[in-house]
Amino acid sequence: MIAIKKLLYYITEETNPYKNLALEEYLLHNVREDECILYLWQNEKTVVIGRNQNPWKECRINQLNEVGGKLVRRLSGGGAVYHDLGNLNFTFLVTKDNYNVDRQLEVIIKAVNNLGILAVKSGRNDITVEGKKFSGNAFYTMGNKCYHHGTILVNVDMADLSKYLNVSKTKLQSKGVASVKSRVTNLKDYNRDITIDKLKKELINAFGDVYGLKPVEMDGANLPQEDLNSRAEKFSSWQWNYGRKIEFSDSIERRFSWGEIEIQFVVLGGIIKDCRVFSDALDTELFEELPKQLMGLKFTSKSINKALSNIRTSDNNNEILKDIIELIGEEV
Repeated sequence: MIAIKKLLYYITEETNPYKNLALEEYLLHNVREDECILYLWQNEKTVVIGRNQNPWKECRINQLNEVGGKLVRRLSGGGAVYHDLGNLNFTFLVTKDNYNVDRQLEVIIKAVNNLGILAVKSGRNDITVEGKKFSGNAFYTMGNKCYHHGTILVNVDMADLSKYLNVSKTKLQSKGVASVKSRVTNLKDYNRDITIDKLKKELINAFGDVYGLKPVEMDGANLPQEDLNSRAEKFSSWQWNYGRKIEFSDSIERRFSWGEIEIQFVVLGGIIKDCRVFSDALDTELFEELPKQLMGLKFTSKSINKALSNIRTSDNNNEILKDIIELIGEEV
């Protein structure tokens, strides 16, 4: 194991989500074993959906398009979020040996606490103040490289957040709230003097304090623009963001403690000819494997359950897979 010897940070002025996610992916590919990178970024009027989510269900796309907003699919799992310039996004990028979510969250919590607001971790991927969420987090692993990213709501337009996000009633019920607006809060409500710039400074200071090293700013002039443009093209593409919309004949969905799942099937002559799997679960790999295992099977619970039972998955996903098999057994 190579310990972290260098802290780097990069603050972009770019507000185009395709370019910002492109840079995030580039940093992930290029972070070194002895580094931890903190990337701070903002998107203008954007809905960001999780890797395996259904865009038509999560976002009021037509309304977003009418005001020049953008929808983009990120690499990580989890649920949909709304970004405007009242929100600050952060990403920690490290190699697997140095990946420590608690330590990374400590940076965010310490920075917010230093601004006079008592922030606490809640559940697996939220940070709250007085029981209301101001930061949602998601996670992604690629080989030996990992990132942990999230939002910090400072002064987000809550009316727009409610207007463009289409949160399912079952999800809201599971959180014990009537609307997404009643579940989240802005830090501005707890410190009227807080600004995005002040928060950036506190985050860099807390980054150094928590890791015991002096953060060094990265030089943006050395970034490979051709590579970044290619990645931005992917994140802006219809195929990446919307994928194939199928005319399904059968659909099953349910909410579990780990998240929501929807499976759409195209069944012809009793055979699964096509399928899509959508989920807001934080883990991504299992939900990308499911369609591969389902295609071509007989549309019977016996055939499907047999195939899914043979999937090799991580310990974290064993319970999720068990729930999916039981759901299909009940519904098909």
